[in-house]
Amino acid sequence: MTARADTADYRQLFLADTPMMDVRAPVEFAAGAFPGTASLPLMTDEERAKVGTRYKQAGQAAAIELGHALVSGDTKAERVAAWKSFAQSHPTGYLYCFRGGLRSRTVQQWLHEAGVDYPLVTGGYKAMRRFLIDELARLLERTGIVLIGGRTGVGKTRVIDRLSHAVDLEGAANHRGSAFGHLVEPQPSQIDFENRITIALMKLVAGGCSQVYLEDEGQLIGRLSLPEALRKQMAQASLVIVDEPLESRVQAVLEDYIEDLGARFYKHFGDSGPQHHRQRLQSDLLRIRKRLGGAMQQSLSVIMDDAFDAQEASGDTEGHRSWIRALLADYYDPMYDYQLSKREGRRLFTGTRDEVVEWVQARPI
Repeated sequence: MTARADTADYRQLFLADTPMMDVRAPVEFAAGAFPGTASLPLMTDEERAKVGTRYKQAGQAAAIELGHALVSGDTKAERVAAWKSFAQSHPTGYLYCFRGGLRSRTVQQWLHEAGVDYPLVTGGYKAMRRFLIDELARLLERTGIVLIGGRTGVGKTRVIDRLSHAVDLEGAANHRGSAFGHLVEPQPSQIDFENRITIALMKLVAGGCSQVYLEDEGQLIGRLSLPEALRKQMAQASLVIVDEPLESRVQAVLEDYIEDLGARFYKHFGDSGPQHHRQRLQSDLLRIRKRLGGAMQQSLSVIMDDAFDAQEASGDTEGHRSWIRALLADYYDPMYDYQLSKREGRRLFTGTRDEVVEWVQARPI
């Protein structure tokens, strides 16, 4: 493998989706990393904790000595083999640790001794994270934001998916944005979420976009917060409103929350998936009981259970339309209409999903 130089070109790393090997400890990786990176740690969490304790007690030299003792023999051989496999499978990639210091230099040296020269990211995770935080501020200064709004079920995400110059915030958050928006798979960390948004915006701007479309969201998507700078700009952004008839919206919710979500639960849990699906939606319904009102929550809970019983018996999902329709008309619509009345942004256009997509596509990027 031809030797390549270390790099500090963080922008190009992210624009090119460069494969990167993260050699920090697993707990550090879980707290925040970058899209497409692989966790291949130099030390486990336990080993890192022991080295940290030794550093505090006896200094750097003693800590390094302990680290080499902990990662030696078969343990070292296994880790070097994993790093070597990654390097050979990703010949254009890089490795990094927290600051681009001792850990990444150690991995780089051990790879060299194994016959592989592999470059690292100077400054490591900390420098790349700082770059993305600063880059988001720069991007928002020179990029127009337009929001795709509309009542629950109009298919705002469907519109976003059809636009070439849009960022799917809910996709980045792995959440559908409502009280019922939890998916089977967990949400990413807050840092991962912010990194995904910034990198997606970077790619659009690098491709020549001066205006980016986002779904109109509140401050939270599930448990994740929109970056403050982005949230402030969105609060004043112009709006394009998607308007669909109630039955069209019922159909969209049925597809997303019964058919698609049900399939996800079945894929994840197997035969017990339908029961998990039912329990999740009932739990979500109970969570909004205070705002919904106890009597309405109880009534919808019974209708939902009956619908799941019918679906289990025959595969027919039509019974779900009743509780979905009531929830949209009596709960979500009044709430959204009130929120829309408080919005500061100018309303540019209102139309069906197809009309909104056509209108956006006719405008300059």
